[in-house]
Amino acid sequence: MGTGTQIGRVRGLGASKQGPHHWWHQRLTAGGNIVLMAWLLAAIALLPGHDRTAVVAWLSSPWAAIPMLLLVYSVLYHARLGLQVLLEDYLHGPWGKAMLVLLNFATIGAGATALFSILKIAFGGTAA
Repeated sequence: MGTGTQIGRVRGLGASKQGPHHWWHQRLTAGGNIVLMAWLLAAIALLPGHDRTAVVAWLSSPWAAIPMLLLVYSVLYHARLGLQVLLEDYLHGPWGKAMLVLLNFATIGAGATALFSILKIAFGGTAA
């Protein structure tokens, strides 16, 4: 079987078949980051005090903890997508693959740490 027409190859989305999906996720997370960061800045500005007690009391509410979890996920996913593109474009061979693995570990580690911290405060644990 042949390779088809040029337009057929273009519509096939290229060799990886994931180009538009990746691009679309970057745009969606960018929009989500704008909304959630605006929420965070407004929420911090409206806090009665900016000490540890006020922040812990604020983050204990599900109305603060859930958007904060969404913000952490969105920011980390967006950063991972952007850095993945950078690494794939400029680092080739075994170093590029090793850096992608490190990127995945760093993203998962940062996400797990943030998730644990937010949930610990939200469920009434004492954050040291």
